[in-house]
Amino acid sequence: MTDIEDKLSFRNIKPTAMRILVLQHLMEHDKALSLQSIEDAFEKADKSTIYRTLKTFEKKKLVHAIDDGTKQVKYALCLESCECETIDLHYHFHCNSCQSTYCLTNQNIPQIDLPKDFQMQQANMVIKGLCSECNN
Repeated sequence: MTDIEDKLSFRNIKPTAMRILVLQHLMEHDKALSLQSIEDAFEKADKSTIYRTLKTFEKKKLVHAIDDGTKQVKYALCLESCECETIDLHYHFHCNSCQSTYCLTNQNIPQIDLPKDFQMQQANMVIKGLCSECNN
């Protein structure tokens, strides 16, 4: 079994050819990727298959979706220990110049004390500025 198949197996995802290709593509990038950029990388593949693959990955907690304010949801790999619970939520950095979005997994979003009977389902903290490449 390959490292990619191991990652899929760990999350109970059947390793189809498209799932292996999409996961490999995500692993080759250090930034979050939009659905459009993933579709562009596999221009001969069925777009609905790619979308369903990403939704399966998200449901099985292999990737998380990021709303960085660009009106394009981006996808990034979760850490192996991630269960996409409140404790796993982390900051994201969006570069205003190149439009890249990065996970800042070394800093978690602080615990928020919500009013009684409120339940958090999602939190998103995006820091915007210039990435190291655009800042030089």
